Amino acid sequence: MKKLLLINGPNLNRLGVREPGIYGETTLATLEQSLTEFAAKLGVELKCVQSNHEGEIIDQIHEADANCEGIVINPGAFTHYSYAIRDAIASISLPVIEVHISNIHTREEFRHHSVTAPVTIGQIVGLGTYGYQLAVLALLEKMGGN
Repeated sequence: MKKLLLINGPNLNRLGVREPGIYGETTLATLEQSLTEFAAKLGVELKCVQSNHEGEIIDQIHEADANCEGIVINPGAFTHYSYAIRDAIASISLPVIEVHISNIHTREEFRHHSVTAPVTIGQIVGLGTYGYQLAVLALLEKMGGN
């Protein structure tokens, strides 16, 4: 069974209550449960983690290199300035897809640039939580399907 890691960064634990007009009303627990079920139907084991701490995210990325076959990451605000997370992604051999619930390119100027996207195989933005499902499908395609 293929193993994927889902990493959600800072403030994503506040999904459902944080700016629902931008991020929707789906909670992180609901997102993780539905995505885990979606992945299981595809024969994929999905491990879900969320952290508000940069070092914890970096540790999860490093650990995944030995235990997983791909990563879906929503780095949250770290997207725009965490060269440490960028370097962690660059240091591993796994395919990584960056996901954002909102369209970061139509929001505040500081959100338009991602320092992490250049070391991923792709970026999915603005499709709500559905973007996570697309990222799982894209990783499977990249890995040669089921």
